[in-house]
Amino acid sequence: MLTVEGLSSYPRQMWDKVLSKVRKAVVFMDDRCTESLHWNGGATSLLEAGARNLKQFSSFEAGGDNEPKAVFVVSTLLKGRTADIIKDIIRLSHFQYCVVFTAVPHSVHLLANNVTAELEGNPVFEQFEEKLCEWMGDMNFTAEVLHAPVDLAPVAPQLLLAPAFGDLFPLLSEDLEAVNARRPDKKKLGSLADLDIHALPPELQVRIKTLASALNAMFEFTSTREESFALGPMSRIIAGELASHTQAKLRRKAAPNRATIVFIDRTLDLTGAAGHHGDSLVEKILSVLPALPGHKSDVQVDMLELTDMHSCPEAHAALAPGCLAQPQEAAQGLWEAMLSSKHKEAVMEVRRHLVEAASKENLPIKMSMGRVTADQLSSYAQLFRSRQEALESHSGVLQLSLATAQTLRHPHLSRWDTCLAFERLLLQTLGDSDLAGVLKQVLPLVKGGAGVGAEGGVGPDELLLLLVYVYSLAREVQGAGPGAGHQEEQAELELIGAVTLLLTQQTQLSPLLQSLTGCVTAAELTMEMAHATVERVFHTLRALGHARQHLRHLRSIYSPGDGVHQATYRPLLKLVLEEIFHPDRLDCPDIEHTSTGLTDLLKTGFSMFMKVSRPHPSDHAPLLLFLVGGVTPSELRLVRETVSAHKPGSQVLVLSTRLLTPKDIPELLFATDRLNPDIGV
Repeated sequence: MLTVEGLSSYPRQMWDKVLSKVRKAVVFMDDRCTESLHWNGGATSLLEAGARNLKQFSSFEAGGDNEPKAVFVVSTLLKGRTADIIKDIIRLSHFQYCVVFTAVPHSVHLLANNVTAELEGNPVFEQFEEKLCEWMGDMNFTAEVLHAPVDLAPVAPQLLLAPAFGDLFPLLSEDLEAVNARRPDKKKLGSLADLDIHALPPELQVRIKTLASALNAMFEFTSTREESFALGPMSRIIAGELASHTQAKLRRKAAPNRATIVFIDRTLDLTGAAGHHGDSLVEKILSVLPALPGHKSDVQVDMLELTDMHSCPEAHAALAPGCLAQPQEAAQGLWEAMLSSKHKEAVMEVRRHLVEAASKENLPIKMSMGRVTADQLSSYAQLFRSRQEALESHSGVLQLSLATAQTLRHPHLSRWDTCLAFERLLLQTLGDSDLAGVLKQVLPLVKGGAGVGAEGGVGPDELLLLLVYVYSLAREVQGAGPGAGHQEEQAELELIGAVTLLLTQQTQLSPLLQSLTGCVTAAELTMEMAHATVERVFHTLRALGHARQHLRHLRSIYSPGDGVHQATYRPLLKLVLEEIFHPDRLDCPDIEHTSTGLTDLLKTGFSMFMKVSRPHPSDHAPLLLFLVGGVTPSELRLVRETVSAHKPGSQVLVLSTRLLTPKDIPELLFATDRLNPDIGV
């Protein structure tokens, strides 16, 4: 019988294929594969398997004179920039044996090379093997090119991430405009629902087909026949690719296990991701601590407190940072508790684990009850400082504890509460007003009436988040009275002018503003450039406001409240789970079943002619929820709580492209080329 634990163990077993080849090799790995390995045992697993060294996948790296063997692990196609980097590294080295692992299957390599015919063997890989020998300088040297689906990372027992797809984000209506601009008039598409894989740019096709192949490999490894469902245009395309995968059709005929996978577009509910209402410690850690270089779902933890070094730039440069991914059992238990608990409970759990660790080592810990503070956690952690064995035994718990302490004392944490206060204000305003009225409430924030730019106040980055929060909700409650459209247009124009002025008044540009404007310094940013940037932002916001327009049952994620109850946000993920686990097995037309053959077509479209029932997401366990575009830590807790309330004991596994925090949303929404992702070519 298939279990969530069985699925969670799959990624590590895919890495075993790579580990079997690394003995006595120097390993070169790109950032996406490094992030996957990070949650699958880390560099330690490579070294324990016999690897000599692990290096960045870069043209500026090379093997040493006494390193004749290399293993390359990449998440991209073996062509273009990726092939150039491999060639550069080999030509700077003295390799006689090269193994290349790519997470992109051979079938997608054929697509990328415009080959549509069915071919025997793996000719693209074989040709690349010849190139490797040529670059090594001797055709008699050994070269191997293999496919390894090392795309998934078990971040927690109920969560698998796909780091290689961290920038994959659902499309909006403005992306449809770009697609239609390249199509003849007679073939223009009317809506996102009309999009299919063939209408997308080649780069996006490669990403989607690679993702579908990775999921197929997981189901193949676990001998599973899946029923696929989709909510949203991008999800429908991905589910369709999985359903029509050549190997998937063969697998489903004999697979003994069953499962349900439901794909959900993140853009159908960005209020949950942009908001600060999650009350999650992990979300705050990911928001305020610096990202681990090359990673999207882990942070750098300053370990200086556990050393006798003085705080200075040289000390920080010499000291390796800590992180959230930990192999030790006690640390994994703490990490799971931090993910699944509310902020206050999670902080208390951190203290409990620290106290237990100190007690085991007979350290002189002074117990204190009541509120947990950053200083208290730091003082407990520092007890381990001069105890080398104790440090090693409890290094995982110590890293998670320091991450918590550094987050609690971080100066930017106050912005979390500031943003939450404004979100609650705007949420209540929506109950009494339309979008125009809410935008008028936002205007004073831009003009400085609420401490814009001040410490703990709302700056341009936070302002964009508030607008995402509002537009993701507001369309379903906007007034339909006479002149509502004109008032909204006027309010938008006034707000665009105010935001443009705000951008030109910045003395420094944040990384987000640099991405949006294309300017590195504030001095480069002209009024015209700022205005064009803000116009693009509002064009995207309007598209976001229509993201749920095609839905029938799940269109509303807002409850206006009444004289007794306040207005509330209703997470789409919770609504979806309530539909799936409803005792009456209600038919939800928004959760579309992806047909996998004639029988399924008859089930879904022509059931009047056959005595068959329409497939339902609750038919098979376990249930896999794939959030295309990211999932927040607080949503993981929401899934657990909703399942416990409606169907206790159900096995649910969440899959997604990345762990999200509010600060990620403007980057993905406004500064990411969703149609043309980087595929390394």
